[in-house]
Amino acid sequence: MDQRARPFRSVLYIPGSKDRALEKARGLPVDAVIFDLEDAVSPDEKENARNTLKAALAQGGYGSRMRVVRINGLDTQWGADDARAAAEMDCDAVLLPKVETTGQLDALAELIGDKPIWAMMETPRAMLNAAEIAAYPQLRGFVMGTNDLAKELQTRFRADRLPMMAGLGLCLLAAKAEGLVIVDGVYNAFKDVEGLKVECDQGRDMGFDGKTLIHPAQIDVANSAFAPSDDEIDLARRQIAAFQDTESAGQGIAVVDGKIVENLHVVTAREILAKADAIAALDA
Repeated sequence: MDQRARPFRSVLYIPGSKDRALEKARGLPVDAVIFDLEDAVSPDEKENARNTLKAALAQGGYGSRMRVVRINGLDTQWGADDARAAAEMDCDAVLLPKVETTGQLDALAELIGDKPIWAMMETPRAMLNAAEIAAYPQLRGFVMGTNDLAKELQTRFRADRLPMMAGLGLCLLAAKAEGLVIVDGVYNAFKDVEGLKVECDQGRDMGFDGKTLIHPAQIDVANSAFAPSDDEIDLARRQIAAFQDTESAGQGIAVVDGKIVENLHVVTAREILAKADAIAALDA
C-alpha cells in the first residue's frame, strides 16, 4: 500500500511488559501500535518486557495494524539489547527515542540491519535538525514527543499549543519533504473527549497523519478526526468527475461549487479516496 494512503489515524502506546494489554491490542480498532519498552516499562522489568513482547509478536493476531517497537535510547544500559531483540521481532519498524542526529540512526541501523526506523522527535535540537534526520535513507516515520518537548521548552500549557508550533511545523515540513509518516503527540487528559477532539482537529488541519494515544478511550475520536469526512469524499469524487469531463471536452479548467479545479486538486482528491478505501478495508 502507498504510504500516503495507508491510515495512521490512531497510534496507541502499549506497554511491552503487560500480557493483558498486548492481548487487548489485538482487538482494538487502531491503525498502528507502538509497543513500548521505554517509558511504560520500569527498570526492573526491562529484560522481561523484551521476552514478553517478542513472544506476543510471534504469536501474531495484530492483523494489518502497523507494529512499531519503541526501544530505550542507545545511551541507556538497555538500548543496545532492546535493539538487538527488536531486530528479531515480528515488527514493522523500530522507534528510537530522543533522536537528535543522524549519527544516532547510524548506530541503530548497525544493530537492527535493514528494518525500517521511526524517530521520536522531542527536543529542541531534534526540531532544528529535522530536515537532516528526515532525509535518513532508512527512516520511515516521525513521532512527536510533545510532553518532552514542552518540558525542554519550559512552556506553559495552552490549548492552542502556540509555544510548540515552530517545532511542530519544522518536523511537518521535513516529514512531508521526504514522504515520511508523521504522527502528533499524545493528549494527556484521556477523559477529556472535547479537548482531545480539538487537538486532533488541529493536528489534522496542520497535516499530521494521525495521533499517538495513551488510552483506548481516545481511539474513536482520533479515527474520526483523521479520516476523510463524508463531505470530503463527496467533493473529491465530484472534482475528479468534473475534471475528467473538462478534459474530454478539450478544456483546461473545471469548476466545482464555484471553485476552480486543477490537476493538483485532482491529485489530492485521489489521495483522499485512496485513504478512504484503505480505512474501509481496515475496518472490514
